[in-house]
Amino acid sequence: MFDAKKLTDDQIITLKAWADDGAQLADIQKRMEDEMELRLTYMDTRFLVLDLGIEIRNLAEEAKAAEAADEAESSADAGDAGAELTEDDLEIIPPPQEGGKVTVTVDGIARPGVMASGRVTFPGGQGGMWYVDEQGRLGVDPDTEGYRPTEADVMAFQRELQAVMDKH
Repeated sequence: MFDAKKLTDDQIITLKAWADDGAQLADIQKRMEDEMELRLTYMDTRFLVLDLGIEIRNLAEEAKAAEAADEAESSADAGDAGAELTEDDLEIIPPPQEGGKVTVTVDGIARPGVMASGRVTFPGGQGGMWYVDEQGRLGVDPDTEGYRPTEADVMAFQRELQAVMDKH
């Protein structure tokens, strides 16, 4: 696990600037490797961002929310405050995809060199071995080389792992 104390103040400022500019975790991870010569796993990057209190912005959603607020303000100014909503005014949220659940199993005997291990299967059918090493770092060794789960899948995996481990 990468220690945030290893970063200089300038590097921390740079990371915060990237996040403020709309960089996502994968972007930050890549830029850290390219520009700072620091190679971190996606999970380590996520923990580093949390440790530093950096908020990842979604510029597309912010723009959409600002546009909706502007439209609501202009509608209220035009006297449409009491107007009836139409189907076009409603945001449609897609239903969760079938098989969108992350499944986690725990090995009866942990693999050598780790405190706990098991298997994870992500919604797209991709999976791999997960482990918690002796320093307490969580990692995933994917079955398909180069596979990276989405941030939502990682969050779901962590929640499911916590639930499974609470039962053991």
